[in-house]
Amino acid sequence: MDEMKNRYQAVIFDMDGTMLDTLDDIADSMNRALAGLGFPLHRVEHYRNLVGDGIEVLAMRALPEDHRSARDIEAGVQAMRKEYSTHWAEKSRPFPGITDMLDGLAGRGIKLSILSNKIDAFAKAMADALLPNWRFIEVRGLLPDIPRKPDPTGALICADRMGVEPERCVLVGDSDIDMETARRAGMDGFGALWGYQDRERLLACGAKVLLGHPTDLLRYFHDKQTD
Repeated sequence: MDEMKNRYQAVIFDMDGTMLDTLDDIADSMNRALAGLGFPLHRVEHYRNLVGDGIEVLAMRALPEDHRSARDIEAGVQAMRKEYSTHWAEKSRPFPGITDMLDGLAGRGIKLSILSNKIDAFAKAMADALLPNWRFIEVRGLLPDIPRKPDPTGALICADRMGVEPERCVLVGDSDIDMETARRAGMDGFGALWGYQDRERLLACGAKVLLGHPTDLLRYFHDKQTD
């Protein structure tokens, strides 16, 4: 534990399922998009298995298997973008404990960033609206010229913008995609058990630490007030 405290200088957070509980708004928006296209809807809980890879993959997975042509997927993407742009903030909120965790990290002088497979404009808008009291050096969503996670490019850009070597960064996320991103970027992946995937999946994908509650993360950083 003390070795970890001496090592880490920055945290890169996933957004959906890690910082923010966004599942209801995503599910409701995608279901409205599906209804408008004449396709069956999904239960909210089913969306736990559909999210994490960006809007294109979400639309493809949500569509019936016999309606996954490029044309159908594009129609699903456009409908979802329209619905989500209006409804993204209706139910989405920080998970319990996130604000205390961020206060604790800020008090320790830890550098913070967010890396999401959500469209970049949505990621920035949500950080501004739902996490306004903390300084994130980089808030980075999906952009045309940067591959989506688990490609490590975005994580490495975040580390560079924070001025921290990758091995001194923790990447906190709730999915196998986040743990794979951390591994490829040379960072330690910490699995968020309050999110959308289970411990077995996180461990199988290389999570170094499993966090049962957001404030558990503070154990891995020195508290300036007690050092």
